[in-house]
Amino acid sequence: MKTGLIILAVVLLLGMGACSKFVSVRNDLVTQRESVNASWSAVDVVLQRRADLIPSLVNTVKGFAAHETEVFKNIADARAALGGARTPAEKLTANDQLSGALSRLLVIAEAYPQLRSNENFLHLQDELAGTENRIAIERKKYNETLQRYNTTIELFPNNIVAGLSGFTRNDAYFKTEPGSRTAPKVQF
Repeated sequence: MKTGLIILAVVLLLGMGACSKFVSVRNDLVTQRESVNASWSAVDVVLQRRADLIPSLVNTVKGFAAHETEVFKNIADARAALGGARTPAEKLTANDQLSGALSRLLVIAEAYPQLRSNENFLHLQDELAGTENRIAIERKKYNETLQRYNTTIELFPNNIVAGLSGFTRNDAYFKTEPGSRTAPKVQF
């Protein structure tokens, strides 16, 4: 009888320990998932800031280069795609489209010396550069938070708790453009 009670007590203690570990890991996963969501929200805010700056920049350039209608249309389409995107993956795709259209706009601006000396244009270009830096910082933070979450899910025994609790891997990382790793050629 006494041996049976000792065995029962040990089993109960082990069961309580396992339940405690399960709850602890699950709470950690919930916290990390919310950190990923918060990091994405920070990225989303700076993407929206950039999208809000672009119409002012476009209107300034339009005054000098009205015949560049295709570029203006591409920017408008890209902004609309970003505004209509709902998931992080859709927003990543729309953001890449907007970045490409915006870079073409800045190339056009280089062809107009009087535009480059326009005070409003220079101010908007500085604002946009600052926003691009914020986007880069927030992207980096988001990727780090996402990596921490994905790593936690893959570790044992967290992977068991994650599977039982419905936590899945999230692969919505920001990635570099394929051509961005090639150094530009500079000729004098």
